[in-house]
Amino acid sequence: MGRAGRRKMGRSRRLWAAPVLLCASFALAACGDMSRFQTASPTTPASPAKPSHAVAVVQTPAADRENERILSSYGGAYDDPKLEALIGKTVDRLVAASERPEQAYKVTILNSGAVNAFALPTGQLYVTRGLIALASDTSELSSVLSHEMAHVLANHASLREDRERRNALVTRVFTDISSDPDSSALALAKTKLTMASFSRAQEFEADEIGVGISARAHFDPYGAARFLTAMERNAALKAGKSALDPRAQDFLSSHPATPERVENAQTTAKQYASEGGERDRETYLAAVDNIVYGEDPSEGFVRGRRFLHPKLGFTFTAPENFTLDNTAQAVIGVREGGTQAMRFDVVRVPSEQSLGDYLNSGWMENVDKASTEELTVNGFPAASAIAHGDQWQFKVYALRFGSDVYRFIFAARQKTTESDRNARETVNSFRRLTLEEIQAARPLRIKVITVQPGDTVDSLSHRMEGVDRPTERFRMLNGLDAHAQVRVRDTVKIVVD
Repeated sequence: MGRAGRRKMGRSRRLWAAPVLLCASFALAACGDMSRFQTASPTTPASPAKPSHAVAVVQTPAADRENERILSSYGGAYDDPKLEALIGKTVDRLVAASERPEQAYKVTILNSGAVNAFALPTGQLYVTRGLIALASDTSELSSVLSHEMAHVLANHASLREDRERRNALVTRVFTDISSDPDSSALALAKTKLTMASFSRAQEFEADEIGVGISARAHFDPYGAARFLTAMERNAALKAGKSALDPRAQDFLSSHPATPERVENAQTTAKQYASEGGERDRETYLAAVDNIVYGEDPSEGFVRGRRFLHPKLGFTFTAPENFTLDNTAQAVIGVREGGTQAMRFDVVRVPSEQSLGDYLNSGWMENVDKASTEELTVNGFPAASAIAHGDQWQFKVYALRFGSDVYRFIFAARQKTTESDRNARETVNSFRRLTLEEIQAARPLRIKVITVQPGDTVDSLSHRMEGVDRPTERFRMLNGLDAHAQVRVRDTVKIVVD
């Protein structure tokens, strides 16, 4: 989970962006307060790349609010002086080649493994470290930055801001009360994070403008097409392991990379092919060497079916055939086939209120009060209850761990012996981490290495740690198609623990 409440730890916050079906299939007055689940990151907030030409980006109240929302949803800022310097130089080149060099930009690197980028109307740009890790050279990164700049230059971001202001009330309504579980589920899933929902025509226009800017800045104009392809491969990898929407927090959720869009980027690039252009691969790889890959353990992380939070000192294991996804609001698990799901989050419960009373306090509709049971789970006070929806059956647990109360919500299309067992075994797996486990928890990182004689795609993939489908992931991270081979003295990225 992210750091949605790290600036004001005591502020009550409603989960108006709860993903998928959980907490959306029944009416919730307050789905949960994640602010106490988060801890301060060991990384210092980043010093964003300086605005081009030292012209200040104009701050507005709306932009400040969106900035806070982005930082909350994407783990805050990521501090890496090498990357900041590379991005600063890249943006300066792009600005000088744009039609409006007087427009200032400020880039913030987000501490998230998601692959995403945003632009605010003011010129504030955001790129996740997940996107940076996926790109293979500076020209690919420049294609993303110039694309987001194009949204600002074409006034797309301002138009989107107006539309989102109108849609904000819809989100609030569906979070606070809804009698239609299907509608509320759809609304909440669609509004998980809509920072970059541009129209298809706007995306094509931004691609064309962005490719032109990159080319005039003497970057390889084909960087955009290559990176769009890399993002599709990344989305396909995520789709292969989860029933969740693989693009829920990623660039492709709102920047769809259809074959037509890739083809359009390639066609646009051909107009500038005679000018050549740099890929700047070696400089780029030197800058991304040692970047954190995937989740930051300080915020809790998933390893297989386990979720671990070293800072808060606990772990639990999801049932077999479940895939876990650690989002900014909660840990979400979905069983293969989508017939069962789970949500894990933190809620505020007064110390004097019993957990059984909390479960019956009205935050969730259709609770069977007669089913409420006080429990002890591995020495921790707990309580459970059953709730019924039109299409889903729920088993809910609340567990007190220190001064916090954690909540497990299990949903099943049909209540079965297996769904009951899955819920019970998951909750019973909640325990304290040992000191050794806490000390061993460290982030995965990108390591840049030089291909040696005898190295192959398979042998290098086997050096990848902590990731699924390592061969496919190695090819994706290094822009290698299904048949490409590595060559001696090539520099490549691998993921290490």
